Formats: sequence, structure tokens, C-alpha cells
Amino acid sequence: MNISIFGLGYVGTVSAACFANEGHDVIGIDVNNIKVDIINSGKTPIIEKDLDNLVNTAVKNGKLKAHRDSKSAVLNSEVSFIAVGTPSKNNGSLNLDYIFSVIGEISKILIEKNEFHTIAIRSTIIPGTVDKCIEIVEDITSKKHGTDFGIVSNPEFLREGNAIYDFYNPPYTIIGTTSEKAESKIQEIYSFLDAPFYCYDVKVAEIMKYANNSFHALKIAFANEIGAISKELDIDSHKVMDLVAKDTKLNISPAYLKPGAPFGGSCLPKDLRALSYKAKELDVEVPLLSGITKSNKVHLQRCKDIIQSKNKNKIGVLGLTFKEDTDDLRESPAVEIVEYLIGKGYDIKIFDENISLSFLTGTNREFIDKQIPHFSKLFYNDVQEVINNSEIILIGNKSQNYYSAIKDEKDKSIVDLIRLSPELVTNKNYTGLAW
Repeated sequence: MNISIFGLGYVGTVSAACFANEGHDVIGIDVNNIKVDIINSGKTPIIEKDLDNLVNTAVKNGKLKAHRDSKSAVLNSEVSFIAVGTPSKNNGSLNLDYIFSVIGEISKILIEKNEFHTIAIRSTIIPGTVDKCIEIVEDITSKKHGTDFGIVSNPEFLREGNAIYDFYNPPYTIIGTTSEKAESKIQEIYSFLDAPFYCYDVKVAEIMKYANNSFHALKIAFANEIGAISKELDIDSHKVMDLVAKDTKLNISPAYLKPGAPFGGSCLPKDLRALSYKAKELDVEVPLLSGITKSNKVHLQRCKDIIQSKNKNKIGVLGLTFKEDTDDLRESPAVEIVEYLIGKGYDIKIFDENISLSFLTGTNREFIDKQIPHFSKLFYNDVQEVINNSEIILIGNKSQNYYSAIKDEKDKSIVDLIRLSPELVTNKNYTGLAW
């Protein structure tokens, strides 16, 4: 396929060399004559393992060439990749000037082009950028997205020093677009990769680079704080983190990575407090670990704010324990929310299939008697009675029985802390905590 790539920096050069190596005819475009000349001489303007060989081979085979002629590049290619820089401004916001400049440049050329053209943005962009780019092209060309051209977000996940390996061994290829023609073109280009290909909503693709990189930064900061504490306790932090990484059931897995209710229960809050306190005793600053509890409280407040915004007084709570399939109420987010709502004068009714006051024993019985004895009169044994006598249904934990009870509910407001079912999300009376 004939491909043009705008921007011959790190991402653009690597992508150009790899696409050309797979037999595509690639034209690289850059405003910098030095970069253009370097690539045309069979060399690379950036330092990256194995990239010199790829560029040299592609140039010799006539599969890769570079110049500044945007018009020729667009008119003689089916797909244009944009890989220009998106640097930070002084206030931390993203500078998208280069993106919009290239989009404007391509748009003027598309006026003269009759064939469908696909634009794939490889640069890191904030959600909403593709929509703005579509507006720019449509305004300049009077052409229609999906019919005459298509724009996709196609984030890259290349690590410097490992970029060639990462290009050929991605965990997945992601694009976001509403154009089926553009989706088909990009899927064809990447067909040589042995990796899943996903096409999602545009904004999902746009935010993925930020989600991934923030998670990577979080992991580094976490490991460093555990390391700082371990060092003061004469513990080999690498052995600790090696064991953390060996747990692929919970630690390195999808577990705990689904937005939902704040964490609670008898373990996570207590252990976080203990570790943070120990760090304080050792005079070790751990802002990440110390901030986790604060983040959890902020998330809890989001739920309180959502409920109050409904301007209704009768609340039915389905699920009070800190998660499904347990009767443990210790540090349950739902308990704290109910406490708050009681204090604000709300009329509360609770149903939890895992709690029966007459059978509760041990710690949980003691917890209710000592900490929330006033909750006893709020419990009901019939889920339908709670629903019928409420204006807002608050979903506190996950149960198929709760879904069955509310799936056809149209009159009550539903506030969901845990994403009970994707089927509910599109309901007009439904509000998710973080989705």
C-alpha cells in the first residue's frame, strides 16, 4: 500500500522504516531538510537499536523516501499517518498546533483528490482531537467524513531503545474511528502483525496512551516507595517486587483494574494505614502510598455528590457489604455512604442478600452492634419492597439477583457503584459512578 507519514521524528521514522520493511511504499514528510536528507542517504535521524539497518535497506529497495512535498505525498498515497510532536505547554496542557497545522495542510490537498483518503493520527492526542480534525477537514474541503475521507486515532506504544521490537510485538493494535473504510485500510496495513486488532470509540483510543503511561508511571513510583521503605528495614526490595510480579492472578492481571466503588473491607484500608505509618516512623516520604487513601475518599465523595444531585429523598440500597459474596461490613464504602445520607436526613431502606441479622455472628455481629446499631431497623428481607418504596436505587455490590430486580425499572433513578451490568448503562434513568 502507498503510505505517507508526516513527521520524521522518533515515532514517524520507526513507523516508516517498519512499514517499508513489510513491503509498503512509504513517503516520509518533514519540514526539516536535514532529516529528509539523512533518511534519503539511508541513515536515521534518531538513535534507536536496529533502526539504521531497516532504514538503509528500505531506502536501497526503493520502499522508503523522504521529502517536503506534502501535495505529492498525499495525492500518491492511500493513507497518511501523522506523527508530529505534541509537546507540553508551560501550564501542562498539550500543544496540538502541529497536529492542526498538518491536518489543515492535508485538507487543502484533499480538495484536489477524488479517491477516499485515510488519515491516521499516531501522535499522542487528548480526547476530542479527532472530532476537531474532522471538523477542520470538512470545513476546508466540503467533503464528508466516512464517505470521502476517514480519520482514525492510532496510538503507538513504542519504548525508546526497544521501538523496533515493540512495533513488531505489540500487545494489540488500537484504532478509534467511525469510518468503516478507514478501519479497513488500517487493519490491512497492520495485517502482518500477530496481535489483536481493536477498533473502539474514538475517545477510547485517544485516551489509551495516557492511561497506559500513567499506569507505568504509577508502577515505577510504587516500586520506588516500597524500595525506600524496604531499604530502611534492611529488606531486599527487588526480591519483594519480584514476588509482587509473580502473582499473575491478582497483582499483574485485570483484577482491580475496573472502575467502580471505592475500596474497603478489613484488609486494604488497614494495611495501607499500617505501611504509611511505618514509613512515617522511618522518616521515609511516600506520597503515593499516603495519597491512595485520600484518592479513595475523593472517589467516595463523588458518589455522595451524585446522589445529592438527584434531589430525591427516598434511597433504596441494594448491597451494603464492601463487595459481593461476603457479609463483611468493615470499612464498606456503602456503609459510609449510608451513614452520610442518614445524617443528611434521607429516608434509607437496605437490602443485602448476604446479611440476615438473625444469623449474623462473630466480628460482623459485633461490628453492627457497636458501630452501626441504628442500621438494624433499615434492613428489609424483600428486595422488591425496598425498590417499590424508593426514588433512588443505589447499587452497592454485584449480584445477579439485583440485576434481575431492576433491569426493567424505568421510573426510579439508579446510581451504580460497581457497574452491575453493561445492559443498564444506556438507560436514561441510570448513572454510573465513573462511567
